[in-house]
Amino acid sequence: MNKRTIRLLISFDGTAYKGWQRQRAVPTIQGALEETLSRICNEQVNVHGAGRTDAGVHALAMVAHFHTSAPHPLSTFVRGTNSLLPADIRVLDADDTDHDFHSRFSAIAKTYRYDFYTGSIMAPTRRLYESHFPGLFDPRPVRECLKIVTGRHDFSAFEGTGSRDRTAQGERGAVRTILQAELRKNQEMSHHFSFFFTGDGFLRHMVRNLVGTLIPVGRGRMSPAEFKAILDSRDRRRAGPTAPPCGLFLVKIYYSRPEIATRDRRA
Repeated sequence: MNKRTIRLLISFDGTAYKGWQRQRAVPTIQGALEETLSRICNEQVNVHGAGRTDAGVHALAMVAHFHTSAPHPLSTFVRGTNSLLPADIRVLDADDTDHDFHSRFSAIAKTYRYDFYTGSIMAPTRRLYESHFPGLFDPRPVRECLKIVTGRHDFSAFEGTGSRDRTAQGERGAVRTILQAELRKNQEMSHHFSFFFTGDGFLRHMVRNLVGTLIPVGRGRMSPAEFKAILDSRDRRRAGPTAPPCGLFLVKIYYSRPEIATRDRRA
């Protein structure tokens, strides 16, 4: 029997997991999905995700795919899988797709959101989904910096260790294109902010390292000119600390240009 390629749309709370990628003896999103889908399909299933989120990072709409000979209706890959998965991982949708589709290599862009709170006391119910940066915060110079990072740049200054195979042929290095970078203030809750970054790819810890460097700009400890100098330096040692993972959400994966052009600004 020819194998099917099933595309999944997945949402998860990453708090209890050591990231997406399968690891021995620790809980991961990929590991939980593969174990459950192997039971559903009655065969070994390997799940391929659109990216490798870090420990504690969340996803609203991760795309993944797998190959299977199982003849199950698509509803089984949603309702059946969710009945066996932990409550912090949910399959939102499943579709049969072209055999050459690859959730990672077919993607052309992604959007990440980073939520944070600048008030003095963080509500305990939000501590797992929002970072706490208490103190004065002026969004105006931060938005100047977001204009600086928009476009095609070498983001070595914001690249985490182990981000990529530096010996690979055809490797594009640390060059990535940020299509859109925004800072939005929550109009209903004071001191709550969100960064949005849409780009053609992201280095390991890139969003969190950008956030960790932009927060001091909002506090008046660094100017936009100094931020630009860090970007131009390509030196990770000059940038700020890596922001905590709890505020980071993978919002959307794009597989066509029209999707990007009409992306939901309310995400």
